Amino acid sequence: MIISTTDGIEGRSISAYSGIVSGEAVMGTNIFRDMFASIRDIVGGRSGSYEKELRNAKTLALEAMQAEAEELGADAIVAVDLDYESIGSGDKSMLMVTANGTAIKLA
Repeated sequence: MIISTTDGIEGRSISAYSGIVSGEAVMGTNIFRDMFASIRDIVGGRSGSYEKELRNAKTLALEAMQAEAEELGADAIVAVDLDYESIGSGDKSMLMVTANGTAIKLA
């Protein structure tokens, strides 16, 4: 399945729009990850553990969106948008990634 952030697939025409599809992933953080991220916030640098968790959440959200498109019989998903949010605060924070797009059938 082709997944694109553009509104079409170059060289291909759209024969039908199957509908809006989405996928979500909410990942919990833990006290150790938060503690090390707080230290990184003070001294600077990248937080590898958060980056890894965000990549994992993005992958899961895209997979869920693709599965929904496949159920609709789509060949591709266009106009994909990824959104990232932090839910909660302190030791109860969670990372959320949502993926939305339009499932299409190609001619």
